[in-house]
Amino acid sequence: MTANIRIAPRWALIALGVLVLQAAILWWMGRVPICTCGTVKLWHGVVNSSENSQHISDWYSFSHIIHGFIFYALLRFLFPRMPLGPRLVLALGIEASWEILENTDMIINRYRAATISLDHFGDSILNSVSDALMMALGFFMAARLPVWSVIALAVIFEIGTAYMIRDNLALNIVMLLWPLDAIREWQSNL
Repeated sequence: MTANIRIAPRWALIALGVLVLQAAILWWMGRVPICTCGTVKLWHGVVNSSENSQHISDWYSFSHIIHGFIFYALLRFLFPRMPLGPRLVLALGIEASWEILENTDMIINRYRAATISLDHFGDSILNSVSDALMMALGFFMAARLPVWSVIALAVIFEIGTAYMIRDNLALNIVMLLWPLDAIREWQSNL
């Protein structure tokens, strides 16, 4: 069964406010608005480059869509009677919080020490806000599509990005929490 994906205007404004707050905090933290290369690309597919995580979308956008799948399922389970608007705002709050934490020196240095992302210096504000919007896309997809298709898409995204860039959401989590030399070696042979 699919949900009605209409959001009351007040919740849409609050969701927009979350994105604006996220961008403001990232600006205050010293994050660059766009890629220091001076361009804005719709897609940047080269993972091992200084432009990764600087443009509108990249290979990691698929992970953020999966975040939306997960947050929709989790919030629907925890708050089954809550309307979609407040659940979206909660999901955006979680995603924005992660985006802010992910762009702290602590997490950036962790990525550089534990993964193959040696040239990772954090996200541009554009990329970070776009990541939150990708999560919202996944959230709405999960609200609208049958469960089996959302699961199939998540599996396709995970297998596809593992094949293309030797990284995905699951590998990213493992390498941040429990770095494994075998995975690091496999990823570095791309």
